[in-house]
Amino acid sequence: MDPKFEAGINIAIKIPKSKYDKTVAFYRDILKLEVEEKPIDNPTVSRTYKVKFGNNIIWLDCVDNYTHSETWLQLTVPNIERATTYLELNGVETCDEIEELPKNMHWIQDPAGTVFNLQEREIK
Repeated sequence: MDPKFEAGINIAIKIPKSKYDKTVAFYRDILKLEVEEKPIDNPTVSRTYKVKFGNNIIWLDCVDNYTHSETWLQLTVPNIERATTYLELNGVETCDEIEELPKNMHWIQDPAGTVFNLQEREIK
């Protein structure tokens, strides 16, 4: 069992509330990227903006209880259950308590603490 991990298009930057407005303005007004506020219903993210970043999407997430920013990345796999088993066999535990997720996704971290959203890829 050797799941094929691929980078997803989504990148989330978790931004402390005190730096949020200036960060959104940086992407919108200084870099002149396409920035659009999106509604969100999440207990840990109070606001979010979608930023077109080439072929990727950056989500600027306002988090009221953070003291510094973090960048979270997306990984996709063909089968979430097999990938989760593979990771556990290699000493990588899920940490789904980080933030609420749909049931078919998991949070994992690399040894340095980088957070990854692991989700099953849509078959086209």
